Amino acid sequence: MTHQDQLLKSAYSDSLDENVKTLDALLDKSIDLIIRPLVLHKGKDIRARCYFTDGLVKALEIDTILTGLMAFTEDVFKEREELTGKELMERLLLNFSVRITHEIGEGITAILSGDTLLLVDGIGAGLIVGTRGWDMRSVSEPATETVVRGPRDGFTENIRTNTGIMRRRIRDPNLRIEGMQIGTRSKTDVNIAYIKDIAKEELVEEVRSRLKSIKIDAVLESGYIEELIEDSPKSIFVTIQSTERPDKVAAAILEGRVAVFVDNTPFVLVMPTYFWEYVQAADDYYSRYWVGSFFRQIRYFCFLLSLTLTPIYVMLVSFHHEMIPTELALTIASGRAVVPFPVLLEALMMEIAFELMREAGLRMPKPIGQAVSIVGSLIIGQAAVQAGLVSPFMVIVVAVTGIASFAIPNYPASFSIRLVRFPLIIAAGFFGLLGFAVFLFGFMIHALSLRSFGEPYLAPAAPFRPRDQKDLLARMPWWSYEKRPSMAQDRRRQPSGTKPKPPRPEPPQPT
Repeated sequence: MTHQDQLLKSAYSDSLDENVKTLDALLDKSIDLIIRPLVLHKGKDIRARCYFTDGLVKALEIDTILTGLMAFTEDVFKEREELTGKELMERLLLNFSVRITHEIGEGITAILSGDTLLLVDGIGAGLIVGTRGWDMRSVSEPATETVVRGPRDGFTENIRTNTGIMRRRIRDPNLRIEGMQIGTRSKTDVNIAYIKDIAKEELVEEVRSRLKSIKIDAVLESGYIEELIEDSPKSIFVTIQSTERPDKVAAAILEGRVAVFVDNTPFVLVMPTYFWEYVQAADDYYSRYWVGSFFRQIRYFCFLLSLTLTPIYVMLVSFHHEMIPTELALTIASGRAVVPFPVLLEALMMEIAFELMREAGLRMPKPIGQAVSIVGSLIIGQAAVQAGLVSPFMVIVVAVTGIASFAIPNYPASFSIRLVRFPLIIAAGFFGLLGFAVFLFGFMIHALSLRSFGEPYLAPAAPFRPRDQKDLLARMPWWSYEKRPSMAQDRRRQPSGTKPKPPRPEPPQPT
């Protein structure tokens, strides 16, 4: 243990000078660190010091601290010769959030988090006053998960705002929010949210223990935590869902899952996660169930197109011409007559060009990105065909594949599918149907072997769970969801017989 660690673990002294010396040694001189010396009692000359970080505190809260100390100290000392930290907290500090700390390191973490540390001579403890307040983005619509019908609010970078949004949706006293800090240097606030009587205790304990096992210097985004606690860190599949939508997190918590909020990011992690949830959108549950089910089927179709359309085209054109109708085969052949590359190379060129255009359009400033997208689409489309670099059919296939990949609501999941497509194209281009089938089979076996916090990744399809099928391929009406999924401890969601029906007509009255 270094000397600095020893100082951080040490306890506060009764002497203010000793405490100041220790804090000066640890914090040194930083321009944003504000130290406010105080004399609390004119006759007794009781010295005190406030420590806080400029830019992280609310000025009003600091005023409240100073007002309480300067206005009431003499009255309190008339009654007592000495005061304890508890009496200071109860009788002089008017702020909502005040707690006593006996460890130097805890006080320093509070100062750097936006709270204020108050040290008083003769009291061998520090008082941490909640004064956090800084400029932050207001609640706005999520950028990555827009809906046609549904709430427009999204999470922000402030963890307390995010947990407040969740409390507003679930006003259940059993909603538990536990706090911890992760990152030896960043001390990032991380909260676990679940409903006590719905989530299984084993699941909550597993999430808690995995988070506590993280030993890293800093957590700057929830993606850090996602990679450090997932079941299969080497898999290309996303086994922990991240979302900006509070309604999706609330729905997951009500199904018995656990949500992890991380400060400084609008993305909240939800676990466990099933593969099929990446094809489900929030709109499904707000529109008519027929409409929701139809568009869910469209998304499943888009998922298959995104994964297999280009590999199937490469496979058929390269090895299995006989499987293409004759007229269509002749059209494809005439289009490819001037292309000097084999179809595999042509497909890879087009796929990479599409990803290049998407990435460039995403990274550039918005006005320039739009122009780059238009120019890029012209180059990849008509100009490339006229130059004889690619065939018109290949442009159509890659365009349809790209559009289909954007129909998948979850952005990280659509990335995974796009990445899987490349080795599938290569396997189909080198070995035809055999390579395509073997790779796809291996891909399915790998997906079947995955777990997300103990839950099978492909459940409820594999293993087959008949009672959980109501929300898989189609979205059933809300009155039919009488029970929660199998992962929940308390499975009863609503009483049976809630299907709406018109009132019975009154029997005719005897005349």
